Amino acid sequence: MADSSRTHGIGGLKFDPKKRHWPNEINIFLALVLIVVIFELLGLLLMDQSFLFDTRDRFDSIFNEARLRIIILQVSIVGIIAIGVTQVIISGGIDLSSGSVVGATAMIAMSFAQVAEVNGNPNPTLAMGDWATNLPVIVPLLVGLACGLVAGVINGALIAYTRIPPFIATLGMMVTARGVSKWWTEGRPISFPTEPYKLIGGGLAPVFWFIGLAILFHLVLRYTVYGKHTYAIGSNEDAARMSGIKVERHKVLVYTIAATLAAVAALVLSSKNLTAQAGMGVMYELDAIAMAVIGGVSLTGGRGSIVGTVLGALIFGVIISGFTFLRLDAYYQEMVKGGIIVAAVVLDQWRQRRASIR
Repeated sequence: MADSSRTHGIGGLKFDPKKRHWPNEINIFLALVLIVVIFELLGLLLMDQSFLFDTRDRFDSIFNEARLRIIILQVSIVGIIAIGVTQVIISGGIDLSSGSVVGATAMIAMSFAQVAEVNGNPNPTLAMGDWATNLPVIVPLLVGLACGLVAGVINGALIAYTRIPPFIATLGMMVTARGVSKWWTEGRPISFPTEPYKLIGGGLAPVFWFIGLAILFHLVLRYTVYGKHTYAIGSNEDAARMSGIKVERHKVLVYTIAATLAAVAALVLSSKNLTAQAGMGVMYELDAIAMAVIGGVSLTGGRGSIVGTVLGALIFGVIISGFTFLRLDAYYQEMVKGGIIVAAVVLDQWRQRRASIR
């Protein structure tokens, strides 16, 4: 009789404890800790300063709260986009339009969030006329979400029903949405939002949006049919279709969610900056993809998690803040960011080859 502690399955396959491995998220967390330690050592050796700890004579906190706040704030808005991009990549696709959707949504939504007067004078950046001023905050929110919804449905429908590659479909949307953002006011910025609109991205609100949405979609991917179907399509689309999953409809839903999250990021960003400009969101899509890939999401689909993406976003933020702390020029930061993305993809390919050998 087979030992139940050493076998599993109908065929009585032997369980090899040597092949057990801990979740990939732990490896990513350890990488985050290692990067923090490296910046700590560099700071102490090169600048005689601590990266994350407060070395001044204070007793209320041992951490440098200002730097921690900057790290989490600077990744929160792109992190919201990364949550949607993660789902797209898990399903076997890619979305290059997120940053441009941010720009177009910010311009259009802010048009419905302006005050009529500034210091007793007419608003100099008025975009839509007096009829669109001092509106309830729900109006620009719904307009912004509708922009993301439309962009996502178009992306998903093109990919699912015309069978063109996701790269091409979302590249087309990227160019189109950027054109819309420039056309909306002929390149002029839109400013002076209403007080309720300012609250959307004021203070630490972007962090709460990021954490809340990350928790929500972690639960959705892990415990719902939507999540199971997303992983199934990314792992093997033909097998998913044969098992009864409506693949085309699900792809439209995934891209719609991703673009809607980009619209949420646009609302938060424009509220935080108190202005909307046509150039908002440039390169955000690549940063979001980088966060997901660094967080262990496989570009071939079928594997990844929101937890990993959140950790990838923190790694991203720590690296940017660390370079600023070391006073490295911005172009060095871009070079290293590119190297990190390539290294993460190479590591993903190595993991897949190793898994196939097993």
